[in-house]
Amino acid sequence: MSEAPLAIIAGRGPLPRLVAENCRKRGRPYRVVVFEGEPVDWTDGHPVIHASFEKPGRMFAALREAGCKVATFAGGMQRPKLNPLRFDLKMMRLAPQLVAGLKGGDDATLRTIGAIFEAEGLELQAAQDLAEDVLVPEGVLTRAAPSEADRRDTERAAAIVAAMGTVDVGQGAVVAQGLCLGVESIQGTDILLSFVAETGSRFRPDPKGARGVLYKAPKPGQDRRFDLPAIGPRTMEGAARAGLAGVAVEAGGVMALSLGEAVATADRLGLFLWGR
Repeated sequence: MSEAPLAIIAGRGPLPRLVAENCRKRGRPYRVVVFEGEPVDWTDGHPVIHASFEKPGRMFAALREAGCKVATFAGGMQRPKLNPLRFDLKMMRLAPQLVAGLKGGDDATLRTIGAIFEAEGLELQAAQDLAEDVLVPEGVLTRAAPSEADRRDTERAAAIVAAMGTVDVGQGAVVAQGLCLGVESIQGTDILLSFVAETGSRFRPDPKGARGVLYKAPKPGQDRRFDLPAIGPRTMEGAARAGLAGVAVEAGGVMALSLGEAVATADRLGLFLWGR
């Protein structure tokens, strides 16, 4: 029995392309849904549905016409700035539910959007289950390995990330010598690492002590069909600029969309990458 056509709700980054290429390789029919204003530039040769945040009725009609029964959210998106003057009838009905959801954290927002898609008869699947080998495995993946002090800093960072997750804030924290040098919020990991690079050195008590660790993990209870944390070569470069010893992640809970390149970058910079 052939698989149902897949709707790939495409955001930034390589993940939606990886999902589309995996579908094409396996012969699964699919459509790439690209929203106005999203910088998606790889869709030549792929079947595309162009969509507007203000006109979901048109998008859902196109998905029904294409026979899509399953949808996946892949890649990051900015929260849309909605123009009520452009709303179609479907959006007018959805607006109270959607606007309330947009006022919450990322997980709450995505749960709201997911519920809208499910109400339209679309089953939701996790993007990491539709692309090959994107989750960071368990173990130290680099030549460098975390020291005992790094492992203690990682434990502290993991506790901070878990605490932030209960209020749906962020998925990452930097800890050095037991002190939290920064946490991830809506601005993302790159901004966190830039902040630590600019401010962190003055707060490490021992200049010769542990340099610090970035830790990333999903939020406790997070719906893992949406917005799993991700790392890549740029994360390693940012961690190096921040003066950190390495990056640790929850094994099986964080995506590395270019794992080989991330490991090579970490090795070049003398950092560790640890799937904890």
